Amino acid sequence: MSTYTQITYQVVFSAKDREPVFKNRDNRLRMYAYMAVVIRNKKCIVHAINWVDDHLHILFAPHPSVSLSSLIKDVKLATNDWIKKHTVFPKFSNWQRGYSAFSYSREAIPKLVQYVENQEAHHAKESSLQELKRLLGEQRVDLDDRFLA
Repeated sequence: MSTYTQITYQVVFSAKDREPVFKNRDNRLRMYAYMAVVIRNKKCIVHAINWVDDHLHILFAPHPSVSLSSLIKDVKLATNDWIKKHTVFPKFSNWQRGYSAFSYSREAIPKLVQYVENQEAHHAKESSLQELKRLLGEQRVDLDDRFLA
């Protein structure tokens, strides 16, 4: 018997200490493309990826053989190496420890794609920390302020 799943994740993580190191938009676009390849090579479906200066959002459907934590670990390791090799973000030192992940229904995907694609406009009104607290609250995830830095 085959394995069937319908899981959509929005994953959010940031640069170490939430430093605004991703200011170059052209380099972010190059990075989107690379990151999408890393995720697709794990047989996952990428719906959207977008960044602002200090953090990123990935909206994707994982392949049943891939655990969320191993995928995020692989994405962080691969992109860390790529950023340093291509010196596209000179002030980048590393990714933050951990990540936030939220699951959604298939019906939510179009609105989530729009949300992820509109990150720059969105963050003109809300900081990344405010956004994370809001997302955690909407998903009823217990928040420990010690781990928000």
